[in-house]
Amino acid sequence: MEPFNSPAVADDPNAANGNGRGPVLELDGLSAGWGRKRVVFEVDLHVEEGEVVGILGHNGSGKSTTIKAILGTNPAQSGHVRYQGRDVTRAGSKANVRSGMALIPSERFVFANLTVLDNLLLGGGNMPDASKRAERLELVYHLFPILRERSQQLAGTLSGGQQRMVSLGLALMSGPKLLMLDEPSLGLAPTVVQQIFDTVRHLADTEGLSVLLLEQNVAQALRIVNRVYVMRSGRVILEETVEQMRERPSYWELF
Repeated sequence: MEPFNSPAVADDPNAANGNGRGPVLELDGLSAGWGRKRVVFEVDLHVEEGEVVGILGHNGSGKSTTIKAILGTNPAQSGHVRYQGRDVTRAGSKANVRSGMALIPSERFVFANLTVLDNLLLGGGNMPDASKRAERLELVYHLFPILRERSQQLAGTLSGGQQRMVSLGLALMSGPKLLMLDEPSLGLAPTVVQQIFDTVRHLADTEGLSVLLLEQNVAQALRIVNRVYVMRSGRVILEETVEQMRERPSYWELF
């Protein structure tokens, strides 16, 4: 697999600087859970345009519940979600997806019995302009050339890393403004993780894509994020810049 040809991220101290164009996402006292059980408590965070923000924490810390409440698949119990300046706390997932949110879950989300191309075309189904769909498809193929080569292969027969690329490509086909990634490094080889993370950083820098990255792989996350929130037991216990996090001698006390 050819690596994505992007600028070096780890060696450029300015590579992970947000563009500062304004907040795309703001959470104000967001609490959420399942049924009557509350597992996320009064979360405050924000993501600027063109910024990659990491949420770090172990399994069970509330990361996934938080982004599902943002998207609207799991309704918020209290607090507010503002997206592009609008309160979307009760908008619902369909409306939020149409307005430019996209979420890639931790499992390898592809339509296994469809070809790679059909998966990608489904991702662009809400885009009525055929020429724009074609442009997005070319962008995905540029980012992940292997998907062009495997375009007629059933997605379920691809390797784990290639399926992750399909899921990311599927999300990108809709032209999202806010991309939420749940544990994208899970179960993947380090070289594939690096390629996917570099691609995410590239999209933030070149397209102004705002990204909320949920990760346990601290080292990989710190290569591309601007800021970090650390969650423990459903609460945000720390917010730091990537530079502040890198200066820590150890992360164990945070988790």
